[in-house]
Amino acid sequence: MSPRPYRLGQRQAAIEQTRGRIIEATRELLMENDGFSRFSIDLVARRADVARMTVYHQFGSRVGLLEALCDTLAANGKMESLGGAFQLADPFEALKRYIAVFGHFYDTDRLVTRRLRAVATLDSEFGQIISERDSWRQKGLTVLIQRVHEQRPFPSAEAVAETIAVMLTLTSFESFDTLAGPERSLEEVAPLIQRLALATLDMAYKS
Repeated sequence: MSPRPYRLGQRQAAIEQTRGRIIEATRELLMENDGFSRFSIDLVARRADVARMTVYHQFGSRVGLLEALCDTLAANGKMESLGGAFQLADPFEALKRYIAVFGHFYDTDRLVTRRLRAVATLDSEFGQIISERDSWRQKGLTVLIQRVHEQRPFPSAEAVAETIAVMLTLTSFESFDTLAGPERSLEEVAPLIQRLALATLDMAYKS
C-alpha cells in the first residue's frame, strides 16, 4: 500500500483540527463581554495560534468564518433531526416537533447565538446569511401549515399567510430567548411556544 493516501489522510485531519480550533476561538471570543466589539480575524488568529492567512485560507472572509460557526452550532444543536418532524403523519404533532427541535438548537449555545444575531444587525453581509437561515425556517413552517390546511382548511388564503407569519415570529430565537428570561432554558419554554402555536391555529379558524 502506498504511503501517499496515509499522508493525505494525516494532512486532512490536521486541516480539520486547525479549522475546528479557529471556529472554537471565534466562539470563545464572542462569548466574552467585550468580544463582540473586539472581534476581528487578527484576534481570532492569535487566539487559535494560527497565521492570519490561515484563517482567510480556510474561511475566505470574516463573514465566511461566522457562517462556519453557524454551521457548527447547527450540527451541535442536532438540526439534522428536523427532518423527523416532516415524517410525522399528524401535521399538528409535526408542528410541535418542529418547535421542539428549534428549542433544543437555540439552547445549545444561547449566548453565542444571541451575539451572532447582534452581529447580523450591524453587518449587512452577515445579516443576509442569518436572513437566509430564517427563510429556511419559514419554508419549513409553510410546508407544515399547508399540511394543516389540507387536513383542516383555513377560512381564507389571508388566514394561511397570517398564520405562517405569526409562526415565524413564535419560532424565532428572539421569542424563545425573551420568554425564557434569565431563569429558564430555551428548551423549557418549547412547550409554551407549542401551546401558543396551537392557539394561533385556533384563532385563524375564527378569523
